[in-house]
Amino acid sequence: MKKYFLIVITMIGLSTVAQNTMTPELLWKLGRVSPIGISKDGKSVVYKVSTPSVEENKSNSKYYTLDLKSGNSIEIEKDKATTLVQDKNVTETGLKLSNKEVKTEKVLGKDFYPELDKSQAQVYNSLDYRHWDTWNEGNHNHVFITDTKGNETDILANEPYDCPQKPFGGDEDYIWSPDGSKVIYVSKKKFGTAYATSTNTNLYEYDVTSKTTKSLTESNLGYDVAPQFSPNGNLSWLQMKRDGFEADKNDIIVRYNGIDQNLTANWDGTVDSFTWSKDGQKVYFLAPIDGTKQLFEVNFPGKSRIAARVRQITAGQFDVNQIIGFYENTILVTRSDMNHANEIFSYDFKKKGWKQLTNINTETYAKLSLPTVEKRMVKTTDGKDMLVWVILPPNFDKTKKYPTLLYCQGGPQGALSQFYSFRWNFQVMASQGYIVVAPNRRGMPGHGVKWNEDISKDWGGQAINDYLSAIDDIAKESYVDKARLGAIGASYGGYSVFYLAGMHNNRFKTFISHCGIFNLESMYGTTEELFFTNWDMGGAYWEKENKAAQKTYNEFNPIHLVNNWNTPIFIIQGGKDYRVPIGQGQEAFQAAQLKGIKSRFMLFPEENHWVLQPQNGIVWQREFFKWLKETL
Repeated sequence: MKKYFLIVITMIGLSTVAQNTMTPELLWKLGRVSPIGISKDGKSVVYKVSTPSVEENKSNSKYYTLDLKSGNSIEIEKDKATTLVQDKNVTETGLKLSNKEVKTEKVLGKDFYPELDKSQAQVYNSLDYRHWDTWNEGNHNHVFITDTKGNETDILANEPYDCPQKPFGGDEDYIWSPDGSKVIYVSKKKFGTAYATSTNTNLYEYDVTSKTTKSLTESNLGYDVAPQFSPNGNLSWLQMKRDGFEADKNDIIVRYNGIDQNLTANWDGTVDSFTWSKDGQKVYFLAPIDGTKQLFEVNFPGKSRIAARVRQITAGQFDVNQIIGFYENTILVTRSDMNHANEIFSYDFKKKGWKQLTNINTETYAKLSLPTVEKRMVKTTDGKDMLVWVILPPNFDKTKKYPTLLYCQGGPQGALSQFYSFRWNFQVMASQGYIVVAPNRRGMPGHGVKWNEDISKDWGGQAINDYLSAIDDIAKESYVDKARLGAIGASYGGYSVFYLAGMHNNRFKTFISHCGIFNLESMYGTTEELFFTNWDMGGAYWEKENKAAQKTYNEFNPIHLVNNWNTPIFIIQGGKDYRVPIGQGQEAFQAAQLKGIKSRFMLFPEENHWVLQPQNGIVWQREFFKWLKETL
């Protein structure tokens, strides 16, 4: 009897372990892997693991080196981590590149009136007075050369331009030429209003000896970024053609004997990032494709008459996110999927197989029942086949009925791939008992250039119909509770929620919009990157003869549909979000409240377009699911 009792207890214990699911609290305990690079001897990979501490409200980092032969990792000090990897910013002669902010213009009251040093005034004569989450106080990022004696040279010569680019540029924005005689760097050399309305970055070449600078890409009007030299000394970079279109097709350009070769011109896709093969004969790159991100290669023709041909290397229900480097017959990358955060993997070119090298969160996931991620093809209203990801709860039972969430992706040209978000986390949502429907609607890369571009100037058109096609299709399933459908999203996804709230014909029972665009006119008047609104909205709202703009502001503006609002809505906003400023959320909440609609407004005063602080992240998750429990 005692033996039987122990067996029963053991089985109950195993059953309990198997039923564990991902929670917001557990999500914010996962380690986040960031590769630093391959060691100088090519035998190990150096990486960082950042782990959020909710108690301390910050992330703590540890550094490791992983021996590629044995597969063993050991913890190392931060200083050692940086010395193990080749420092691309230092030449053989000891010249070093670095960057820092410098004061280039007067903006603050005390800049003009030093005796009034407690003044809080800020004076602007043009746009670009704030960007992303910071106000312009007259400082710009500049690149410096430091010689062996410690003398510094500002290669931007105190000009009011940035390198690295703001807000997200890093040391990938500047490189040495192979012989160390020149510096190639990225900059958008426009100032004020011209800066805010253009995407025209160029590559510049600074000569160390003559201290002169020349533009290398003056003829191209769009983005020129990510300069690299091939092993054979050929300059290469990523290029977009059209000024003002931040989501234009991104191509790999190689300058060979003074002539630019576009390696991906005839390929119907857009490149995320790239690196050269060791022999300089191929370029490996990452790109979205069919709701995932995969590894591709393209040959470099050089002087031969062989055409450049793109070939997809990897395939599967995962994202390849970053190329780290090469080891023997393998390429080292990071990889994720909707159930697993980033880890470091190797892919064997000969065996065509994967090997997971780090296991930072493997033990945690092994204790969980995981959601099922299914790929579904849905017919759109214009007869196209649209890929839709459907995430089913752990231990899914098709005989039951589940509340279902339509996820609306931001961007609007952001890829809806196998990403693992620490905010919009499908694993957490599904683990709380919700089915998640995530359509690759119009505007997303990975389904051809035209599909990607079709959303511009058509925000409330086919893309919104694509959302409805997706939710209507899945709602036909017996396991979907049609009386409990919700729509959620951020940025353009938040706009989609506001727009759907005015025309959904009672499909949805609840809405959640984070940093969503509510009023296209006030958005145009307060956002900081005007090139985006000029391109995607078609221009300014006062351009009465501009048919594209007038259609956007009149037909696709959520404020014109507020009279139809009748559904509970939760509105979330970052106080330092200057991309979609705080007024958007305030206007929407005020409208909902005055119409007597159940609504809630959650403000994060110190967060930007994202939520980055651990405690704020936990509050976000808890309020998110509390709202769904109340309204769905």
